[in-house]
Amino acid sequence: MRDIFPVLRVLGAMLMFLALSMALPLLVSWHWQDGITDAYIRSMALTAAVGGLLWASMQRWRRELQPRHGVMLVSLTWVVLPLFAAIPLKFGFMLMDQPLSFTHAYFEAVSGLTTTGGTVLTKLDTLPLSINLWRTFLQWVGGMGILVLAVAVLPLLGVGGSQLFKAEAAGPLKDNKLTPRMAQTAKGLWGVYATLSTACGLAFWALGMPPMEALMHMFATVSLGGLSSHDASFGYFQSPLLEMTAVLFMLFASCNFALYFSAVRKGHWGVAWRDPELRATLGVLIGGGLFAAWFLWFKDVYAPLDALRHGIFHVVSVATTTGFITQDYLLWPVFLPIFMLLLSGIATSAGSTGGGIKMVRVLILLQQARREMRRLAHPRAIQPVKLGHAVVDTPVIFAVLAFMLVYGATIITLSMVLMLTDLDPVTAFSAIIASVNCMGPGLGAVGPASSFAVLTDFQIWVCTVAMLMGRLEMLSFMALLTPSFWRR
Repeated sequence: MRDIFPVLRVLGAMLMFLALSMALPLLVSWHWQDGITDAYIRSMALTAAVGGLLWASMQRWRRELQPRHGVMLVSLTWVVLPLFAAIPLKFGFMLMDQPLSFTHAYFEAVSGLTTTGGTVLTKLDTLPLSINLWRTFLQWVGGMGILVLAVAVLPLLGVGGSQLFKAEAAGPLKDNKLTPRMAQTAKGLWGVYATLSTACGLAFWALGMPPMEALMHMFATVSLGGLSSHDASFGYFQSPLLEMTAVLFMLFASCNFALYFSAVRKGHWGVAWRDPELRATLGVLIGGGLFAAWFLWFKDVYAPLDALRHGIFHVVSVATTTGFITQDYLLWPVFLPIFMLLLSGIATSAGSTGGGIKMVRVLILLQQARREMRRLAHPRAIQPVKLGHAVVDTPVIFAVLAFMLVYGATIITLSMVLMLTDLDPVTAFSAIIASVNCMGPGLGAVGPASSFAVLTDFQIWVCTVAMLMGRLEMLSFMALLTPSFWRR
């Protein structure tokens, strides 16, 4: 159990960073005089006090983190930080005389930090600006992973970041360093993230969004989170130009940020385009959008231009696990909502802000299946699995196969748990897929025109667990539950 002490020390630092981030909604609340400024002051004080106590009391356990520490810290961070991120929501609604249960507050915080974008709140248009800002800002912080930011900062505090980065980074190919030091890598990735965020926010503002609306929807777009300050989501603006701008930035954010960093360092963007995962990601998203547009026109749902507008926007939004909506797509032919939901599992790249299986795993699985079919005809041939021109190591293939097994088992098990509570199969299955993929709206009772507020507290907790497991990519979370993890 001594292994937990160095982890708690770093967790204390993470809580202090979270407390500092509460200054943004605090300033907005104070400037706009929305009556809940005290909620942020209390939340900052409590979070900073707990974080500072952990940090100070664990100084004797200061040491370089080992792999097991990285797994423990990542898991604890995504479970504990939402507890404190939920405090401003809880206090804020108390000051508005609109009690918010702990279950709903924690779900909302987990949904934000994991960039899922599902919500249990209603009447978003009437909420104080600072509440909506905090909800959307949590997505931006969680988008690239709050631990990646910590990797860039914690070395200044004497905490090595290599094991944190490996545990947090999404996808099976985690060990390729972009720079000699992990801190430099994390700073480079956040530099790309901040640059893309700035460009997105300025574009929204230039195209007519009020400044604060542009800021909040930039947070939701670049993080592929999808939480909005309006019940109508992105449809509130009724602007084809804004929708296509959002599509552009969602496409950018769905690809591996490491490729952008490498391209900038080398001054040659061909490096990014040669990546097979990037080409596959953009091909699936754009091809899926064009197919949906054709299908909507073929079924006489919309005229050609409207079909193109709504088809591309919703396929890109759902498949990138963002979850913005402009139309209730449950009113479309039943094939398209299911098609988009399934795309949300595969259509983002590792190293992006999206959720799901990740395209690189799909490509490895397809290559492995192709190799097995060739072995039937040529059993003695040596046929390595390749991704582009690189040979994929056997341990990576085994890791992908293990992930897919756990991914499928998680969805089936949690869906069955929801159905045990008499939830209909469509709602249960889609709610779990949307949560595990960090996508947001599902189908049925949790569709785009509704919210997760229709679920019972137990059902919301099941979806909360699904979001956490999806964000941790299952294996990191489940490793903690195995006896071998805790053996010395």
